[in-house]
Parts: sequence; structure tokens; C-alpha cells
Amino acid sequence: MKALEKAQKDLERAKARLQNEQAKMKEKERKQDTRKKIVLGGALLAAAKANPQVADWLRAQIIPVYVAEKDRGLFGGE
Repeated sequence: MKALEKAQKDLERAKARLQNEQAKMKEKERKQDTRKKIVLGGALLAAAKANPQVADWLRAQIIPVYVAEKDRGLFGGE
């Protein structure tokens, strides 16, 4: 019976380690996704500042479709 109990505890520890590693991986992916959004947003803002055509494109095509209505005021419209 002792061997069975030990195996059960080992299994529970392994499951806990797996869950911990999965949580770490998910957190890392979330942080990378956030960083991508920040970098891309900065690049788009710089491009819009440098090129009026890019700014017009963002206002006409991107902001109305991909930006939440409550956040659109950040971009000088609506």
C-alpha cells in the first residue's frame, strides 16, 4: 500500500508542476502579445505622424473597425 500512496503523491506533484509550467508559459505568451501590440502601435503612430496618407488610412480603415468605440476618442475623432 505504501508504494501506491507514494505513486499517488508523485503523480499529484507532477500534475502540480505541469500546471505551474503551463501557467508560466501562458503568462509569457500574454506578455509577448502585449509587447507586440505596443511596438506595432508605436510604429503605426510614427508612420501616421510622418505620412498623412497613413494617418488617413488609419482614421478611415483601421480605427473604425479595430478600435473599441470607447477608445476612439484617443485618436482625435468621434
